[in-house]
Amino acid sequence: MAHEGTHAAHHETSVWALPVGLSTFFLSLAAIAYFTWKLALLAVLSGGIGLALLAIGIAGWANEYFSKGHDEGLGFQGIVWFVFAEVVIFGTIFAGFWMARATHADVWVREWIPEGGMNLALVALLTLILWTSSYTIWKAEHSIEHGDLGGYRMWLLATMVLGVVFIVLHAWEWLHLWHKGFTISANMYGTGFYMLTGVHASHVLVGLFMQLILLINSGKALNKKTPARAASYYWHFVDLAWLLVAGTAYIVGSYGKF
Repeated sequence: MAHEGTHAAHHETSVWALPVGLSTFFLSLAAIAYFTWKLALLAVLSGGIGLALLAIGIAGWANEYFSKGHDEGLGFQGIVWFVFAEVVIFGTIFAGFWMARATHADVWVREWIPEGGMNLALVALLTLILWTSSYTIWKAEHSIEHGDLGGYRMWLLATMVLGVVFIVLHAWEWLHLWHKGFTISANMYGTGFYMLTGVHASHVLVGLFMQLILLINSGKALNKKTPARAASYYWHFVDLAWLLVAGTAYIVGSYGKF
């Protein structure tokens, strides 16, 4: 006589979703406080709390996964849908920029482009840095796939160094333009420029944070390769997005004053 077995459903829960979720509230509050209410102190406090909660939540989540989690084989599908959502975010900003550029073409060239135009040589250097980092993170992913922890750590660290150099040079450029009077509130070009480059830079920072988490947990990564693949796919997306950001914010934006 056959005996029918019963299978009890197993549900996994994690407390780390709570601080990550709360971080979105405080970060949104920070943006509203700064841009709408003009309360800089509240914005700084809310932003600090939000970033701290986000860092704690993601770090805790990662440690929990690397300590006792297991690969479900859904990493690729997850990162594809995540990147799709990011494309929508970038797409709305691009659409707004292009619409403003076409609608205000005359005044844009005559008054809104900074004196001397944009530093296209620096843009080329930033592009070279990011595309080199695409190679290094691919090498990191290739190394972990073949069980080479030393190579994985070395190439991951190289990617992080390139990403930090990109952010530092970008910040230097922002300060230079800001001191020339090209601020986020100077005109529609300034608003669109800092929106595009700022959102992209924030994605670079997210990618660097992901890589830092991977580096910290690299000793447990041999049998858990999905996070490395996900971070690699995400970084390639950020690098590809830079081509569109640079082409729009710098070349299309400053066309007429090369």
